[in-house]
Amino acid sequence: MAEGENDQSEEENTLTMKTRDEIAQALAASGYIADSELATAISLMQLLKRPLLLEGEAGVGKTEVAKALASVYGAELIRLQCYEGLDQSAALYEWNYQRQLLAIQAHRGDNAGAIEEQIFSEKYLLERPLLAAIRRSKPPVLLIDEIDRSDDEFEAFLLELLSDFQVSIPELGTIAATTIPHVILTSNGTRELSDALRRRCLYHYVDYPDVDREARIIMARIEGAGTSLSLQIARMVENIRKEELRKVPGVAETLDWAAALVGLGVPDLHDTPELVHETLMCLLKTHEDKSRMTREVTERLLGKVA
Repeated sequence: MAEGENDQSEEENTLTMKTRDEIAQALAASGYIADSELATAISLMQLLKRPLLLEGEAGVGKTEVAKALASVYGAELIRLQCYEGLDQSAALYEWNYQRQLLAIQAHRGDNAGAIEEQIFSEKYLLERPLLAAIRRSKPPVLLIDEIDRSDDEFEAFLLELLSDFQVSIPELGTIAATTIPHVILTSNGTRELSDALRRRCLYHYVDYPDVDREARIIMARIEGAGTSLSLQIARMVENIRKEELRKVPGVAETLDWAAALVGLGVPDLHDTPELVHETLMCLLKTHEDKSRMTREVTERLLGKVA
C-alpha cells in the first residue's frame, strides 16, 4: 500500500472512531449545536458508511449539518441542489460537446471508430456533483439537498450510487468510488420518498430546537449575544412558533433577528417592546403573518418571556 493511501486510511479510521460526545463537541466548535440523537446518527453514518437522510421542516438547520461536517472533517463540500426536472446530465456528468466537435473536425478523414474512441474519453468528460464526489482522493461531504423536490425517476437513478457507491457511464463503463464520500440527504417532506431510497439511508428527523439549545445556537453564531438576551430571544421565538402562522420561523430567521437586536444594542427585550415588534420582520416572511402579529400579540407573547 502506498504511503498516501495508508495516511488516508488512518484518517478515515480516526473519523469513524469519534464518539457521540466527541462529534457533538466538534460540531459545536464549528458553530453547529447538535442534539444527542443527531450526534448518534452521524456516528453511525461514519461507522456503517451509510448515507444519512435528514428530514424536517424548512429552516431547522438540515443543510447546515453538511456544512458543519465539512468543517469538522476539513473536507470539500460538494452540493447537489435538487429541483423538479433534475436529470442525470446535470447531476452526474456530461460530455464537452464543443471540444468533441473540434476534435472531430481536426481528425476528419481518420477512422470513425478511432475518432469515437478518442472523443468519448476522460479528456472530454465534465464532472457534475455526483461523479466528482466519488472520484475525490480524500472523502468529501456530498450534500444532496432537498431530494424531495426531484422526480421519482431521479430518485431511482440515485439508488446505485447510494448502495454501491458506483455509477454507470455507457461510454466508459462502471466507475467505482475512489473513496466513499460522507453523504447527507435532506428533505422538507414536500412529497413522500420511496421505500427503496429510505432503505439505503440512516434516518433522523430534525425538529425545531428547544429553548436551551436555540439559545446556545444564538450564542455560538452571533457575536455579542449574551446568555440572558439569547434565552429571551429563544423563548420569544418559541412563543411565536406556537401561533397560527403560514410560515413558521426557522433557526436561520432566529439568527437574523438575534443579529439585528445585538446590532441595535438591545440588552433586554422588555426594555424596548416597540423595537422588538418592529424587528419581527426578521422572523415573519409573509404579509399574512405580519398582519396577524399585531403590537397587542407581540406584547402578549413578550409577557410570557422571563
